[in-house]
Amino acid sequence: TEEEKEKKKKKKKGGGGGGDEVEEEEPDESMLDWWSKYFASIETMKEQLRQQEAAAADAEEKEEMEIGEGSKAQVKNKDKSKAPKDDKKKKQQLGPELPEKKNKQKIDELKVFNKELETEFDNFEDWLHTFNLLRGKIGDNDDNATEEERIVGRFKGSMCVYKVPLPDDISKEAGCDPTFGMFQGIPSNDPINVLVRVYVVRATDLHPADINGKADPYIAIKLGKTDIKDKENYISKQLNPVFGKSFDIEATFPMESMLTVAVYDWDLVGTDDLIGETKIDLENRFYSKHRATCGVSQTYSIHGYNTWRDPMKPSQILSKLCKEGKVDGPHFGPGGRVKVANRVFTGPTEIEDENGQKKPTDEHLALAVLRHWEDIPRAGCRLVPEHVETRPLLNPDKPGIEQ
Repeated sequence: TEEEKEKKKKKKKGGGGGGDEVEEEEPDESMLDWWSKYFASIETMKEQLRQQEAAAADAEEKEEMEIGEGSKAQVKNKDKSKAPKDDKKKKQQLGPELPEKKNKQKIDELKVFNKELETEFDNFEDWLHTFNLLRGKIGDNDDNATEEERIVGRFKGSMCVYKVPLPDDISKEAGCDPTFGMFQGIPSNDPINVLVRVYVVRATDLHPADINGKADPYIAIKLGKTDIKDKENYISKQLNPVFGKSFDIEATFPMESMLTVAVYDWDLVGTDDLIGETKIDLENRFYSKHRATCGVSQTYSIHGYNTWRDPMKPSQILSKLCKEGKVDGPHFGPGGRVKVANRVFTGPTEIEDENGQKKPTDEHLALAVLRHWEDIPRAGCRLVPEHVETRPLLNPDKPGIEQ
């Protein structure tokens, strides 16, 4: 199909040393899709890794050169070797923003995390912690039972112990009258129905499952009673398959909240073997104040490859966050300004539709606040950006070894 041809073209562009030449060409809006965004982001990520490695190498060289000059030199040298690293850090934080101006008419990017999203955001346990409930031991034969085998359920909640009367700083931090308890504004306990959309982009370095040193991987997804095995779309003899699939599942929290994404090896004869799987706690993501539902993208647009994909618009998300966090705002003012708490943000106030007609909008301003939500005092925290995460696949038969 056209799409696949295009993916192949892009892959050729994205991979190899031809990266720089691609930069020169102005991409045509209508030719771009999510994959262009993804491959552009991966190039940026590789570039950042290269810079980090270069920085580390420079620092090491300096250290080695100056070691000979006695201990005084070493002390100085420590400071010096720190400096270039810090410099690089600064540069790297600026990194993504500088090219943005240059590449504005080029491709928008998303964040590629080379590990699980949880490790970036403290396991999404900002207020909801998970405790395993274990079955009691009956008799001696239970002594050797592992903790895993004794789990009968999970308790999710939070506990706070405070000294009364409360110190002032705590009541300030709570932003509410603490005599009514610290857990106001927490969602109700009723079951809620959600639509879960899982995008599986690709797998890398899979463990060979066949005699020929390859595998025929396909995806299996499990959530509650839903069990999807995408068997007919297996990818033949490939350890780095690009799946590019999306799956929609309806689920009810809290009963169905543990999503399992597995990769199986297709076999003509016998049963298909599990290569590895990863489990994602959707409920923690859903309730986290980091808002790990649909990542906040860099720009707001209503058409093209970069269409806003969250069911709520930036202004709706912002109003909801302000209301829940008891933050004053948002107040949209003239001249492309918006005030939230005591901070003022600026941004563009017009948006183009498909026909190039310009309309006034507050969405860009709202998005500017969301992207700097961690700067808002008290209620602020880092929101999950539009992203792709990389998760290790594990196999219960080979514990602790990535597959």
